[in-house]
Amino acid sequence: MIRFPAIVLLTALASTPFPGAAARVGDMRIERIETAVAVLHDVQVRLEWPQGAETGALRLHSAQAEAPALGYRFRDLLWTCPLRRPEIGAWRCDGEVRSGRQAPMALTLDLTEALTRVDLQGGDARLALLRDAADPELTRVLLERVPLLWADALVRQAMPALQMQQGGLDGEVRIDTRDPDALRVRADLRGRGLAFDSSDGSLAGEGIGLDVDLDYRLPGEAQQVGLQATLHGARLLFDTAYLDLPETPIAVSLDAVRDAPAVGWRFDRLHWNDGDTLRADGALALDAGAAVRALDLRLHSEDTASLPARYLSGWLGVAGLSGMTLTGTLDAHLRMAGGAPSGMDLGLRDVEITDGRKRFRFEGLDGDLRISEGASVDSELRWRGGGLQTIGFGPARLPFRSTTGRLDLREDVAVDLLGGQLRFSGFSLHLPQAGQGMRIESALAVDGLRLGELASAFDWPAFGGSLSGEIPRMRYADQRLDFDGGLQMHAFDGEIRVASLALERPFGVAPSLSADIALEGLDLTTLTEVFDLGQISGRLYGGFRDLRLVDWQLAAFDAELHTERRRGTRQRISQRAVQDISSVGDASFAGTLQAQLIGFFDDFGYRRIGISCRLRNAVCEMGGLRSAGNAFTIVEGSGLPRLDVVGHNRSVDWPTLVERIGAAVEGDVSPVVE
Repeated sequence: MIRFPAIVLLTALASTPFPGAAARVGDMRIERIETAVAVLHDVQVRLEWPQGAETGALRLHSAQAEAPALGYRFRDLLWTCPLRRPEIGAWRCDGEVRSGRQAPMALTLDLTEALTRVDLQGGDARLALLRDAADPELTRVLLERVPLLWADALVRQAMPALQMQQGGLDGEVRIDTRDPDALRVRADLRGRGLAFDSSDGSLAGEGIGLDVDLDYRLPGEAQQVGLQATLHGARLLFDTAYLDLPETPIAVSLDAVRDAPAVGWRFDRLHWNDGDTLRADGALALDAGAAVRALDLRLHSEDTASLPARYLSGWLGVAGLSGMTLTGTLDAHLRMAGGAPSGMDLGLRDVEITDGRKRFRFEGLDGDLRISEGASVDSELRWRGGGLQTIGFGPARLPFRSTTGRLDLREDVAVDLLGGQLRFSGFSLHLPQAGQGMRIESALAVDGLRLGELASAFDWPAFGGSLSGEIPRMRYADQRLDFDGGLQMHAFDGEIRVASLALERPFGVAPSLSADIALEGLDLTTLTEVFDLGQISGRLYGGFRDLRLVDWQLAAFDAELHTERRRGTRQRISQRAVQDISSVGDASFAGTLQAQLIGFFDDFGYRRIGISCRLRNAVCEMGGLRSAGNAFTIVEGSGLPRLDVVGHNRSVDWPTLVERIGAAVEGDVSPVVE
């Protein structure tokens, strides 16, 4: 691959003096040659031209050549070529040039009184430099299939971390040195299959098709860029933002300034036009590390359907929302100051949002959402309906008020769900600032959600009851959602209470939920009928402490379930339930002769039932009412025939236990008699 700093070489050679034509053999040593673009150090020129011969030979060697303004520096430059003078006033030299250990290239120099032309060729790549004697401070460079790598040093002058990779360029570059204090480079270039990346991996691009008109100036230490371009397909990475652009043309233009090498770029004008998918106009300022310091950007999408795939997939992936789809029209005005969001105006018209994993959807989003940097401003959003998993919810109206980066609900919001309501109050959102991320606070009340509809939505066994409760405060910060208070469900003629509820990365990678669940007085007759676990009469107590789900799969808990006597409640257990409990608990029947005659009885009396499980690392450490060595009692019988159920394996593989529960529910178990 060709890696020669061609512009430096051509400019330097076009300015190098030659010995007089009358010399037979001439040697010249020049300490330093300066041009407006390049400098050559320790130059040695040798001319060999025998008297009377038609041709001669030229050898030029430079220990070091550099063009600081363009970023090129290299050593050991050597050019040798046969020399001829085809006519009076014209010189031509066509030979091989190399730098250090790089592969040689063909270099041709034509000198006339009116024009200097230098041509460089390596493989299919051709580059020509032309300088008119009437305007010697303007140098034209013509490119034909020139590798992008040749522009690497020039690009690094503007962005030191960028590295050019592959692709070719065609077009023309004009280097203007008429103002000794301000180098100017203008380029009209076409590129296809271009690729680049950065040393830290935060910036990358490939498959880039580009037509560009560039104006680059170097007034003193400052740099100025004006660009008009058309993109034809590209895949671009900017930190977490990933753009997968179409082959249809996208118009891009900008004006940028960097006042000194140690400071960041300031984009005073940005324009992007991707048709109905996205139009953007605004300004941007970066710090020395290329992080966004300030932003004022207006966006419009007439049809948002292509936005996720083209522009949002990187951010959505980080947030755990890959595959999200959009429809409708969107307008946005985004503002940042001091490296943090300061304000936002969002306008939606008939927008529908659907999560790629069907976890949620919003239908008919309309209205405005405004977050103000200063004075108070009101806005309102509405939706027609939506869903969470397979559970639908009703319409809602959200009236907001914002002041100095804070967004609040002006009144409570109620949403119909599962035959009841969710009510939000005290909602407040704080934009990131002073080293803190975004924070959200709210209160939540749940009123009369029907558990039967919840069971139907998730295809669970049918059961009745309702869910009610109040969470006086919910807090979201640093990808964690914490709940004060708790929820209370009235189900199976008892109560289920949920406390210490927290949710990490709710829409991110591997979301994690933790909670404590308490059971009080659940009617076992109803419970076992619903889940088809034989039949047990009595009341169930206990709960699950330190319950933890990772990516919605059970990862850990400490569970303890037991029965308690209640006046007027019989305590009986059916033969089928005994078999199911024994299969789940890796247990057997124990006791007297009655244990051998289980098949002759439909049900049995019991004094107590108790079972526990401590789940860690996919292993359930099991226990019961009492222990004797490795055995533990699950069911303590009462009356005649008396029947005890005893477990014999304390450590049970969790997936195996789940399979056993499934088999019990399906009735696929048989008694084990000891």
